[in-house]
Amino acid sequence: MKTNTIKMAAILLASTALVAGCGKKKVEQLPPAAEGTDYGQTQTDPNAGAGQIVPGSQEDFLQQVGQFGDRILFETDRFNVDAEDQATLQRQAQWLARYPNTRIIVEGHADERGTRDYNLALGERRANSAKNYLTSIGVDASRIETVSYGKERPSALGSDEQAWAQNRRAVTVTVQ
Repeated sequence: MKTNTIKMAAILLASTALVAGCGKKKVEQLPPAAEGTDYGQTQTDPNAGAGQIVPGSQEDFLQQVGQFGDRILFETDRFNVDAEDQATLQRQAQWLARYPNTRIIVEGHADERGTRDYNLALGERRANSAKNYLTSIGVDASRIETVSYGKERPSALGSDEQAWAQNRRAVTVTVQ
């Protein structure tokens, strides 16, 4: 009995020393952005002055369509494109017409309510609604991909109507 207690104490002491030696490491470099996108990246033209926005980039897109012109919002459990959404998507289509080689991804999102599977399906319907409208006004469907994130990537944190309203969305992201 005494030897078992001594063995357990030795194992506990050794494991404590091992864990104590494992501290947090300082992150020196962040992982790269998702391949093929310039989402969240500031791109500059190497031949231009520092800080200039590259034509056809995500920053150019946001500058031309407005601060929140990259997204359309939806009512609870809905995926229909209303008149306000149509105006936003028309601005996006006009920008895309100026850059015919730029492709986009339309991300579908949902608020935190509902199951994961339900929200993934709803996000897919929202992304497809935006894509369908863009193609109906002349954007080539081969330039548009869709993806659903469901409730996994909220825009606003919180469990109230204000946060939920911001999270029920379809967001357009340029792809290089």
